[in-house]
Amino acid sequence: MKQQVGMPLPPGARDGQTFEGGSLLVRLANFVKLPHTVFGLPFALVGVCFATAVAPLTWPTLGWVLVAFTAARFAGMGFNRIVDRDVDALNPRTAMREIPRGALTVSQATTAVVVMSVLFVVAAWQLNPLCLMLSPIALLWVLGYSYTKRFTRWSHLWLGLGLGISPVGGYLAVTGAWSEPVWMLCALSLAVMTWTGGFDILYALQDAEFDRTQGLYSLPSSIGVQSAISVARGLHVVTVLCLAAVIAADPLQLATQVNAALPQALLWIGVVVAAVLLVWEHRLVKANDLSRLDAAFFTMNGVISMLFFACVLAATLLSTGSLTAVGV
Repeated sequence: MKQQVGMPLPPGARDGQTFEGGSLLVRLANFVKLPHTVFGLPFALVGVCFATAVAPLTWPTLGWVLVAFTAARFAGMGFNRIVDRDVDALNPRTAMREIPRGALTVSQATTAVVVMSVLFVVAAWQLNPLCLMLSPIALLWVLGYSYTKRFTRWSHLWLGLGLGISPVGGYLAVTGAWSEPVWMLCALSLAVMTWTGGFDILYALQDAEFDRTQGLYSLPSSIGVQSAISVARGLHVVTVLCLAAVIAADPLQLATQVNAALPQALLWIGVVVAAVLLVWEHRLVKANDLSRLDAAFFTMNGVISMLFFACVLAATLLSTGSLTAVGV
């Protein structure tokens, strides 16, 4: 039974990390799981922090970075919900999402996605020519993810790279140029890609049987739950190694500073904290027990991204003296 447009979800039917209420704003926020912004946004800001070692940061630049990330994420998630609306209606876990239950029409969702896509390009234009030039490629990549489960079991890594673009975008927004060494941004993007791909594989465990019966591709439905968990663990090992490589590359140029010991220690603490929490995350998920999957997926990964960013931000402030010193 479809629910009247504008009505809130009935008790017990909320799909996790959603807001209560029936207003259009609330429905749009729930449509794209706005709280999940906590995964990628901190890493976009990590890129911004690293960029301050090369170029000054201003309030307008920071504001447009936030607009660009939010708009791109909305467009990507919203487009995915539109493309998957028929499949979502068949899956008991997703049947109460906004389009299948009638809380949003396809026209409303499409309009919102188009508006946010345009806003993303406008934000990139406001940042610098390089960001504007790359914006269509980034947008096509995040929109293209919606079709990947139709043809590849590695859709998780496609999604991962979509989020892995964020720290690169944050860096380029401030500097307008690639990093030195050139591999540093690649390693940072790969860290976010493998982190996201790994936890997306874990999230897909709950739909393994459904995906298999519907002819959809995912790693759990293709190689089995236990093997998929092993792949996710391997990806998260790569995540930690890449984060360590990024810090070893001295992204804040601490080697040229006299009082660099504490900022450097904070950066390495961020890597260690991420590693410990990833180990903890994998202890929560077992092939025969997915009862703690929500905690492993949302809570743990949100904490990882925020704590790593907190360490990077603290190190940045210590290395520059204050935000004023980097132009803010």
